[in-house]
Amino acid sequence: MRVARLQPWSRPRDALSLLLHGATFRTCAPVAVIVGTVLSVVNQGDVIVSGMGDAVVAAKVAANMTIPYLTSSTGALLAVRRRFDPHRLEDPRR
Repeated sequence: MRVARLQPWSRPRDALSLLLHGATFRTCAPVAVIVGTVLSVVNQGDVIVSGMGDAVVAAKVAANMTIPYLTSSTGALLAVRRRFDPHRLEDPRR
């Protein structure tokens, strides 16, 4: 299995861009789908199977997917964070 290489970042806007695209998304999205599905089955499975799901249940399932994504992405991005030096003239992502 090939592991995606995460780009270093130093500015919040760079972190946001990495959160939404690229290696961070490719690495963390599958984790969120697996963990979110397990959480949804454990917490909302009976409601979904019984056909009683509504917008509230859908919002809970969406949160079950979003929270693991943000958690794994935050951990991944913090591992490659660089301190921003405003005096540095070159691109801080290098």
